[in-house]
Amino acid sequence: MKRRSERTRGPAGTGRGAPGIRAPRQRRRRVLVIVVIAVVIALIVALVMAVSAVQRWVFSATAASPAVGTVILAPPLSKARLALDESGMDAAQRDATEYLSKQPTAYWLTPEQDPPGRAGRTVSALTSAARDQDVSLALVIYGLPGRDCGNHSAGGLSEGEYHRWIDEIATALAAAPDVQKIVVLEPDSLALAPQCDNVAERAAQLRDAVDRLQVARTWIYLDGGHSSWLSPSEMADLITRVDVADRVRGFATNVSNYQSTYDEFAYAHAVAAELDGMHAIVDTSRNGVASAGSEWCNPPGQRVGDPGGTYGDDVVDTNLWIKPPGESDGPCQGGPAAGVWWPQAAQTLTADVLTSDAQ
Repeated sequence: MKRRSERTRGPAGTGRGAPGIRAPRQRRRRVLVIVVIAVVIALIVALVMAVSAVQRWVFSATAASPAVGTVILAPPLSKARLALDESGMDAAQRDATEYLSKQPTAYWLTPEQDPPGRAGRTVSALTSAARDQDVSLALVIYGLPGRDCGNHSAGGLSEGEYHRWIDEIATALAAAPDVQKIVVLEPDSLALAPQCDNVAERAAQLRDAVDRLQVARTWIYLDGGHSSWLSPSEMADLITRVDVADRVRGFATNVSNYQSTYDEFAYAHAVAAELDGMHAIVDTSRNGVASAGSEWCNPPGQRVGDPGGTYGDDVVDTNLWIKPPGESDGPCQGGPAAGVWWPQAAQTLTADVLTSDAQ
């Protein structure tokens, strides 16, 4: 008669408690669990990507271009706002600076203030602020190699750095497909190109930047000079050389200048007539009296112009404050370096507005 233990014993080394059978089974279970987890993760990632793609498509399909009534962000990172944390201004200058810090104005991305590695974080902060306030965001990208041809705003990045910088900006813009983003790309770059003898180089640089900035709800405007600079045909020819008519909204005029709104609208129409349907925006940040003529560097006696979103027609999408009033044009007329906050200029530019507000 066999013992109970003998009846339940299998071949040598293969009993129920033997590792020879249990180990393969445990390994198979672990592999199965890992496969199931991997499949679930892959499905979740695919679902998230699909939802994100649908959202981007919806935002792109329903995106409205800038128009009359468009309100852009008053940047919390503006130089006017930062100047309020500093001393050295009298009461009138501080009042002017505080007023300008609250006005919807484009934010200028420069490598001096927002270098590679920081620009993306700045754009993300600005898109978040625009989303919270339910407004649009206007950005000026100003860091092209050989910027301003060595004049008051000389500087810019090397070719390689510029590509990485633009990619960083584009990535941050793409992360906010729900925010309307207006990009003024490299003011003066085209209008100055004949004088700098680098038209072909500039066109190629801008074309590459436009390609990198193709993200949802982003409206790009090239440099369009202004009415007292190049003729409409000359300006249109330069814009045509960039060869991006199907990828940009149009061009920006009067950026950092003082020409009248009437003259700029007429100029924009004349340029657009040669560009088969391109649109424009006009900078009205400092053209309240439009008495500067050909003087572009801190002309005296100027005033802020009409607020953004006031005007528009079938060619000009709208007017905006693109150049921040109160920032110097350069070391002329007693001003500091280009882009530096100048309290005296802020006071002059807002003299009529603050006087009328006080009455």
